[in-house]
Amino acid sequence: MKVLLKNNELCIGCKTCETTCSSLWFKEDNPILSRIKIAEEGNSFNINACNQCGECIDVCPTEAIYRDKNGIVRINENDCVGCLSCVGFCPSQSMFYAPKVDKPFKCIACGACVKTCPTDALSIGEEDTPLEKVFYRENV
Repeated sequence: MKVLLKNNELCIGCKTCETTCSSLWFKEDNPILSRIKIAEEGNSFNINACNQCGECIDVCPTEAIYRDKNGIVRINENDCVGCLSCVGFCPSQSMFYAPKVDKPFKCIACGACVKTCPTDALSIGEEDTPLEKVFYRENV
């Protein structure tokens, strides 16, 4: 399964990934609209983006969240009613919401942020770990 691999130890907190993501998906440089979030934790940074665990799939009352043929968890915006159950339920807090957007959004491992990360803290790779264990993976 293709996933966004994150190495917190290499992250310098420049947030270039947030800019890249929000600009690509929402056509503006706005960290609130990024599908990846960088948080400062003491002297280090934590990279938060969906790990494709799929826990949100079962909680969606309209079945708008599904896993595509490549293993990526996606949201069908036409079926989503914006109830935000998935945002509240996400075990890694990687399902995001912004009032301006009106529907939840998340990382789909598109790789745009990988291309702009100056320290290679992000990469796209295959995850062979069973899905139930993906959530528990720390740095790679």
